[in-house]
Amino acid sequence: MSLFTEVSQYWMEGAVRSLEGWRRGLMDEYPVDEDPPPTTPYTVVYEGGKVRLRHYPAQGQRLRTPLLLVYSLVKRPFILDLLPGRSVVETLTKHGVEVYFIDWIPPTRADSWRGFEAYVNGDLGNAVRAIQERDGSDQVSLLGYCFGGLLTTLYTALFPQQIKNLIDFTLPLDMSVQDLPSQQLMSKISPQTIDLVTSVYGNCPAWFMKANFDAMAPVHHALDKYVGLYRSKDQKGYAEMFELFERWMNSDVPMAGQIFKEMAGDVSRQNLIMKNQMPLGSRRANLKDIVCPVLNVIGEHDDVVHPRSSLPLEDLVGSPDAGTIVFPTGHIGAAVSSGAQKKLWPQVVSWLRERDEAVGH
Repeated sequence: MSLFTEVSQYWMEGAVRSLEGWRRGLMDEYPVDEDPPPTTPYTVVYEGGKVRLRHYPAQGQRLRTPLLLVYSLVKRPFILDLLPGRSVVETLTKHGVEVYFIDWIPPTRADSWRGFEAYVNGDLGNAVRAIQERDGSDQVSLLGYCFGGLLTTLYTALFPQQIKNLIDFTLPLDMSVQDLPSQQLMSKISPQTIDLVTSVYGNCPAWFMKANFDAMAPVHHALDKYVGLYRSKDQKGYAEMFELFERWMNSDVPMAGQIFKEMAGDVSRQNLIMKNQMPLGSRRANLKDIVCPVLNVIGEHDDVVHPRSSLPLEDLVGSPDAGTIVFPTGHIGAAVSSGAQKKLWPQVVSWLRERDEAVGH
């Protein structure tokens, strides 16, 4: 089969997957049952608000402090448990981490009122308390990935006494950094457009964000990746990995209307998190109130969140134990690459273990 014929076939299959993604994004009740089966077994131990809390038990010698993994609100979380050997959850549990994982329940139109306060003070707080009660721990460690890192960082600033350690991965913190199209997206959407979208749909529809992101890299999404698949198709496991990755790329989830407005205004345009002025209910989040150990993990080749956007965290928190790891990977490679599973995530576990031992645990 010729290069043109085979790449064309891959493109057609990709177009079908994309249409399926649009279909899911148009449904008010997002069909989470269409996610691929998990790689790592889990049990659901709590459900409330927009949280379905999964528990993945540790293997071997367990760290004392449980870890709550918080992913983004705008895509499904199976990218963190994609395949054996390419699963963040699998790697963490194999190294003795008791993992809890928030599977965010996609919002319906009835959830359009939900802003940062509802997700941080409400849902994330309830998940932390559920873990404390179940595990018998006074504190938990938090690991926030991308948008999830914004939520965990804000929570730690508001409730520092509950958090043992904070780890942020590919954190979009300094929104004055506009080096990448993805970080220009929110600031380029006019307030009038945001008001129109939310008045018509209640939330920010999944298709709205997907269309804007796809428009930023049309050649890559239309052709380049399928040429890459053709060239690598004979590598063991590559085709399966590609298909699951494509399913995740098309797993866009609606964003609740209020948090969409706040993300575009308070976070992206006004950069209020960086200025320690982000409002959450009656309080404002001050990063200097984060006094627990902090690890900031940055992808050196991140093409979604520019490294310079993540770098300021270490200097903004009040912790005397704050550090940064810059790993030679991209935004998604930090989650799925074999190199990250073998080198980066064990380093994260070692960092956690040292801080468990530091207090006599």
